[in-house]
Amino acid sequence: MRLFTGLDLPASAAAGLADLIARLKPHALIRWSRAGNLHITTKFIGEWPEERLEELKLALDGVHGSGPISFSPKGLGWFPNPHSPRIFWVAIQPAAPLAALATATEEALAPLGVQRERRPYTPHLTLARIEPGSDIAPLRRAVAQLPPVDTGELETTHFHLYESRPTASGTVYSKLHSVKL
Repeated sequence: MRLFTGLDLPASAAAGLADLIARLKPHALIRWSRAGNLHITTKFIGEWPEERLEELKLALDGVHGSGPISFSPKGLGWFPNPHSPRIFWVAIQPAAPLAALATATEEALAPLGVQRERRPYTPHLTLARIEPGSDIAPLRRAVAQLPPVDTGELETTHFHLYESRPTASGTVYSKLHSVKL
């Protein structure tokens, strides 16, 4: 099982970002995210044995948040950098509450043998994945013409454990467990 933890988006925000993707999609032949798959990853777990799933859920139940988290998708960006991007994304602000949740999740899962992330946590929504050599110049021009992305303030009361399954028609995410913040 390929697993990660993350946050859902309210339907209204997902719909607004789906519209953004639809407007930008004609400008680049890259792997665009499906609106139903948009989420904020807080911890990539990777391959996990199904027979240890309950152990993982129990560890996640021990992650104590400080209550609901408010955040706003604002601004577009490129990972790892704008010069040779692999990911086109929407930034999430403020980063601190989500970074705290990511750290708490890291701490809860490390005793189970889940690898710690070496890079600093940057909360974001992946809009598209970019293969090396893709022509994204038209996309860059289209992005430069956009007004600032701002869906307004959103709030979440839970984070979730997801399974990620690749299929011929794209990746399918299944929610396996939810934890109240």
